[in-house]
Amino acid sequence: MNIIFYCQYVWGVGHLMRSLEFARSLAGHDVTLVAGGRPIEVDIPDHVDLVHLAPLYMDEMFTTLISGDPDRTVAQVQAARKAMLYELFRKKQADIFVVELYPFGRSIFGFELEPLLADIRAGKFGNVMVVCSLRDILVEKKDTQAYEARVIEKLNRYFDALLIHSDARVLRLDETFSRTIDIRIPVAYTGFIAQQSDPAAGVKLRRELGLSAEQKLVVASAGGGRSGYKILASVLDAVKLLGGGRMQIRLELFAGPFMENEEFEKLAGRAGADVRIRRYTRRFLDYLHAADLSLSLAGYNTCMNLLVAQLPALVYPYARQREQPLRVDRIKDFLPLKILTDADLLPETLSSHIYAMLQNQKVSKILPIDLNGSAHAAEFLSRLAGKSTN
Repeated sequence: MNIIFYCQYVWGVGHLMRSLEFARSLAGHDVTLVAGGRPIEVDIPDHVDLVHLAPLYMDEMFTTLISGDPDRTVAQVQAARKAMLYELFRKKQADIFVVELYPFGRSIFGFELEPLLADIRAGKFGNVMVVCSLRDILVEKKDTQAYEARVIEKLNRYFDALLIHSDARVLRLDETFSRTIDIRIPVAYTGFIAQQSDPAAGVKLRRELGLSAEQKLVVASAGGGRSGYKILASVLDAVKLLGGGRMQIRLELFAGPFMENEEFEKLAGRAGADVRIRRYTRRFLDYLHAADLSLSLAGYNTCMNLLVAQLPALVYPYARQREQPLRVDRIKDFLPLKILTDADLLPETLSSHIYAMLQNQKVSKILPIDLNGSAHAAEFLSRLAGKSTN
């Protein structure tokens, strides 16, 4: 199969990482992953060609586009992106076009997707099947009725299938989208998309870090970093309080590639012999396998990583939207996990939580939750492509 995969990320890196894991499962096929956000360093499989569109960002209210190129206006960047997408489709002769999130989100990027989808449906690029790749939970909208009507209209008009990257026993789309009954195209729950790794990599990493058997490794992270300063600063304060001999702690802190430079510099200035502070690592899941405790937000990929590594966790969900609180509520019974509130971020309180959670042991069991979403999604695309040629 020849597959073009479109992913526009604007705030964090979760959408890109999930799309990349999906693309990774499509080994044996020709995959072009079109990324529309700020470039970050990621490991790209040999069968995946990563293509960056000129970056466009959004403000905190997700209502206004911002050019990532100071020498070009938003309109100029939009024109360049549209031209690049059309040229890609003319060259690649795709069998399947996978669109991440749209039309359930990223409607502001309809300027490039709407005409492209219309031309695909008109047959201008041959017989191309169009698939929506959707995460487990949708965020709230101001006018839910109008939003859902727009989604249904575009989904039924332009798409051939909807893949929901969730385990339906844990989270169903109809919990955050009321009009699932009006979806007229095939819908499939793939299971959650989770990065797979070898737990032995954690043992190896502990040796590389020179950790003794008595030292506790704590990993603190904030996803893309835009919303993570508060919890990470609190973690630094809390760990300092535990440094008086009660427990030997090594802290590895990952601030996120998109944290503001001023915030990152404040954190980085507090690094020390047992505290290392970086923006990002390609080996994050290895660190979780090596760790005794994780402190983090509750984004999709972070939660999946916690389930894969099966380690004790303190989780501070981003509370301005329902997404993270709802997700962490559904996975809390699968792990030794405590959900933090603002009050729990007081240094004395958080240090007590860290100390208590470090008394727990990692679990090692088969969880009653499907974490093989990327493999199931790849199998679905193969079946879909087979039907289109019959």
